[in-house]
Amino acid sequence: MQTLISMLILASFACMLQANQAPKEYPTGEVGRLVKLGEDIVANTDTHPLTKDFVGNKLQCKSCHLKGADGKVGTGEGISSWVGTAATFPAWSKREKTVQTLQDRSNNCFMRSMNGKRPIVDSEASIAMATYITWLSEGTTIKMNEKGPWSEHNTKLYPKNVKKFNAIQKKATHQNYLAGQEIYAQKCATCHGTTGAGIPGAFPPLWGKDADGKWLSYNTGAGMSKLDKAAAWVQSNMPLGQGNSLTDQETADVVLYMNAQERAPFDLKEHLLPKEEAGVYNSKVFEEKHTVESNFKILGLDLKQIKNGK
Repeated sequence: MQTLISMLILASFACMLQANQAPKEYPTGEVGRLVKLGEDIVANTDTHPLTKDFVGNKLQCKSCHLKGADGKVGTGEGISSWVGTAATFPAWSKREKTVQTLQDRSNNCFMRSMNGKRPIVDSEASIAMATYITWLSEGTTIKMNEKGPWSEHNTKLYPKNVKKFNAIQKKATHQNYLAGQEIYAQKCATCHGTTGAGIPGAFPPLWGKDADGKWLSYNTGAGMSKLDKAAAWVQSNMPLGQGNSLTDQETADVVLYMNAQERAPFDLKEHLLPKEEAGVYNSKVFEEKHTVESNFKILGLDLKQIKNGK
């Protein structure tokens, strides 16, 4: 009986790994070309000729959508896996207050996570990224998401964990900030640097500016800049290869420290191309601003008090 149980567990684990892998073969012809182009873009977003002018920091799509066992961007096991994502779009977005397409969702990341400009939806880069993500979803049953722009996999993990960390972060104090600083030094700084600048070509930056005064990481409009949303992602994925090894409080504390650091403020209007260039922006929200201070304030926290203890 014990042997049978072990075999079932191993079989179940193997199925999970297979479910989070890209298809074995690329499509042929022009579709295959676009899949490969999209794969190249998501791995090299800030330097790729088709997207570099839309990126305002040193991040790539792969910075959040991690590689899985097959080495493909977006097949990681944690929150933000792209496997199955295309099958849930079009999907409702509370932030934009509209039903979003897959291209909408990807392009909006350029304004926030990439601290850049929103690409044109029907551009080759936009279509290529959507084609790659759709390829990762081959074989997934179509089921549009009425709750949010997430795959079925992420819907099971993300909202409930955001709610959990929202409650924890609302109780944060200066002592939690200090604890987070210590956790960062022990478990994060080796990859992301003591100043949050990351290691070029290896690990992404988390905050701050480069020597030329240019922002390195996501701005305050990104989901990762929110104390509860970032904590859900961090616990699921970090330290790299050791997802879910941090306790709830450890995760909340290190995110509190990370997101208390300096990063670009967000003004939605500054990240949209002129209408005559970009066409229709599929949103009912056209006024949106955030700062590090306001992201803390929305949870009832005073940034200065959290950082300085007074």
